[in-house]
Amino acid sequence: MAADQLGQLQALFATMDRALIAYSGGIDSTLVAKVAYDTLGDRALAVTADSPSLMPEDLEDAKTQAQAIGISHEVVYTQEMDNPNYTANPANRCYFCKSELHDTLKPLALKRGYPYVVDGVNADDLKDYRPGIQAAQERGVRSPLAEVGISKLEVREISRHLGLPWWDKPSQPCLSSRFPYGETITTDKLTRVAQCERYLRNLGWHTLRVRSDGNTARIELPPQSIQTFATTTDLPALVAAFQGYGFTYVTLDLEGYRSGKLNQVLVSPA
Repeated sequence: MAADQLGQLQALFATMDRALIAYSGGIDSTLVAKVAYDTLGDRALAVTADSPSLMPEDLEDAKTQAQAIGISHEVVYTQEMDNPNYTANPANRCYFCKSELHDTLKPLALKRGYPYVVDGVNADDLKDYRPGIQAAQERGVRSPLAEVGISKLEVREISRHLGLPWWDKPSQPCLSSRFPYGETITTDKLTRVAQCERYLRNLGWHTLRVRSDGNTARIELPPQSIQTFATTTDLPALVAAFQGYGFTYVTLDLEGYRSGKLNQVLVSPA
């Protein structure tokens, strides 16, 4: 299956003369960058958008992975934090983020002679509430993984088939996804969430989220890890660290980590 889907991806890129990849360094866009480079060589370019909502470690990962792949890689800076429609954090916040991203990438692509901008949206993303997809589609961005029908699990299978060492890398969406809709996003808030997640990563926890709810930090871990975490972690030290970063309260979510959890408050139209 992985080999067949890989062949379909390669065939899709073979129809493109040159392609610019919206490359976050996550497993999805990294697979797209890998296949694009293997197919197009130096006619493929990966571009990462840096902003306060991207953890510095994730930018460094993107650079390291691009170098390992061999693809040319550039970093641009996006200004979504200057848009009050974004910082107000409405349910369609991602629409404004992706609008800023692709309003930055599209002119760059045209200037450099890349007729296609592609992203890492996969088939599963189309089943979730992802307003950013609309912004990308409005700007003519293509999503090779979704076009071929490749799911998140299959992204990992293909990545492992290709021998990519990051095939099991945890998903790491932008830091703004840690805030419940309606809570204003600021650079300081993004920074304290990043500091908290870095603290937990340094303790050896990698699949996690620190959700920010006002002055409360809510830690999400895989359900099977909660008991071990609670009994082996120096909790007073953790609380002191989080309070030092600016939170007042620290809680542990007993349901555990679940991707897209903050979307559960959204009511689907009848």
